Amino acid sequence: MNVHLEYYRIFYYVAQEGSITAAADILNISQPAVSQSIKQLEDTLGAKLFLRMPKGMKLTAEGEALYGYVKKGYETILQGETVLNSMLNLEQGEIRIGASDMTLKYHLLPFLEAFHKEYPKVKVNVTNGPTPETIQYLKKGKIDFGIVSGPLEKMEEIDAAEVRRIQDVFVAGEHFKQLKDQVHDFSVLEKLPVICLERNTSTRKYIDSLLYNNHVILQPEFELATSDMIVQFTLRNLGVGAVVREFASEYLASGELFELKFSEPIPKRNFCIITSKKVPISKAAAKLLEMIISSKQ
Repeated sequence: MNVHLEYYRIFYYVAQEGSITAAADILNISQPAVSQSIKQLEDTLGAKLFLRMPKGMKLTAEGEALYGYVKKGYETILQGETVLNSMLNLEQGEIRIGASDMTLKYHLLPFLEAFHKEYPKVKVNVTNGPTPETIQYLKKGKIDFGIVSGPLEKMEEIDAAEVRRIQDVFVAGEHFKQLKDQVHDFSVLEKLPVICLERNTSTRKYIDSLLYNNHVILQPEFELATSDMIVQFTLRNLGVGAVVREFASEYLASGELFELKFSEPIPKRNFCIITSKKVPISKAAAKLLEMIISSKQ
C-alpha cells in the first residue's frame, strides 16, 4: 500500500480540528484540496474515516483507530523538527572534544568559557587524553574534533590546522642553580635527573626525537602523566623538568624555577585542531571551531 505522507498530514489536522475549513487554514491550502486528499486517503485505505456532521467532521471507528497512530507519528516528527531547529539555532545540542591536559588548560579552556557564556544550553563533553588517543577517538567517530600538540604525521582521513605556537623547555630549581646562566649542549641532559611525560604522549616523542637527532638518549628519572606534576616535582628539586613553557611560566616569573639554555634552540611546535574528512560535525561544533581558528596565535 503506497499512501502519500502528505495525506496523513492533512488527515491529522482535519481530525484534530474537526473541520475541513480549519485544517485548510492551518495548512494554507484550499478546502477542495483538503477534501480531495481525504477522499484519496479513504479510497487507498478502503475505509471511511470521517462522517460529515452539521458542525464539522467526526472520525469513524476506523478513523479513530488510525488517528491514534498518525497522531503519535506526526507529533513525533514535529518534535524532531523542533529539536533540530533548536540545534541549528544553538539552543541545545552537544559537542564532543578530545584534548590533552596541556591543550585543554592552555588553549581550549578560554574558548569553552566564551562559548558556554553565549550558548549555555549546548552540552560540551571533553575527553581528556594524550594526542595518540585523541587521534584514535576521532577516527572512531567518538569526538567531533580534537586539539592536540604537534608535530603530526600526515593522515589521509584527518585534516589538521595549526592554531598556536608552543615552546618546549627544560626547567630546574634552586638545587641545580649551577646550571643557570650557562649555555649547555643537549648532552648535559644525560648527566641530569630528568622529569618528563610518559612515552605515549606527543610531547615525549617530540623531545626524544629531538635529542636522538642530537646524539642524546634520554633516561628519565621520573616519567609522569601530566605536565602539572612535572612542575611540582621540579619545584621540589627532584630533577630537571621537560615541559611546555606555559606550564612553568608562573614559577619562571617568580624565580622559583629557571630555564636551561642550550647552544642549539629547541624548535617551536604547534597546537593543532584535527577533524575527520569523512564525518561531518554539528553546527555547534562548527561554531566553536570557528571561534578557535579565527583567533589563531
